[in-house]
Amino acid sequence: MDSARALTRGLRLVTIVGPTAAGKTALSIELAGRLDGEIVSADSRQIYRYMDIGTAKATPEERARIPHHLIDVVDPDQVLTLAEYQALAYRAIEEIAARGKLPLLVGGTGQYVAAVVDGWRIPEVAPQPELRAELERVADERGSEALHGRLAELDPVAAAKIDHRNVRRVIRALEVCLTTGQPISELQRKTPPPYRVTQIGVTRERAALYERIDRRVDAMVAAGLVDEVAGLVARGYGWELPAMSGLGYRQIGQYFDGEVSLDEAIGLIKRGTRRFTQQQYNWFRLDDRAIRWVDRAEADAAGLVERLVA
Repeated sequence: MDSARALTRGLRLVTIVGPTAAGKTALSIELAGRLDGEIVSADSRQIYRYMDIGTAKATPEERARIPHHLIDVVDPDQVLTLAEYQALAYRAIEEIAARGKLPLLVGGTGQYVAAVVDGWRIPEVAPQPELRAELERVADERGSEALHGRLAELDPVAAAKIDHRNVRRVIRALEVCLTTGQPISELQRKTPPPYRVTQIGVTRERAALYERIDRRVDAMVAAGLVDEVAGLVARGYGWELPAMSGLGYRQIGQYFDGEVSLDEAIGLIKRGTRRFTQQQYNWFRLDDRAIRWVDRAEADAAGLVERLVA
């Protein structure tokens, strides 16, 4: 069954997007309390179990106060495809609305938000491990730009939308093209679901955002990030897993391997997170006309967002 078509027409959906550390979680919890809502996570890292501190999940107390969905969906060695996420998100949104609550789609993973709001028709192509390994070798040996150039030859539309440094997305686009014989851009047709959507972007002045990133990373380390990563390793999760290559986990792995000191690893996390926020801003600027941006530092930002939603 087409999940999008099964949804109630006119269903209200609020999205809260923006860069890491801007304050989306706190704002969404406050807004959900004011508007009798429930939160659907749009974070590609919070889907993993056992990875709480490094992914900045809402605390158990916050989740007890406001129901959260699509957190702790898979183990770190499992894959959740974009199509699977989209289907789960549609189901969660529909069930929240059926309870008379307001669904809020909250997170910084632009692909997740776009897949839901724009109704991407995602190609049903299973991962091809051997092909992926071959493409990864090309990226390692010849560089990400060479791999991106191959995509530009096969699917210039997709290549124009994907940064060459995002090797994982380049590989996925090539995987679909080479497996189906069709450009992924042609297969990714859009059928927007019948929602009434209000999109809110949470932002902060750049220096203030960077300061918050530094404080948050320090707080993660103080809260036990090193022990969390050690626990994942003890469970048998290896560094080759995509989940273990995420910000925070990869750098602590370098510390465990003796490549850097703990202070150096912390510095790498902070710098990597700053770069990542720029990528997030670049993504959401593609939809800038649809997003109403709110500076989280403004007095009563939650009240302003509530009025925008109303």
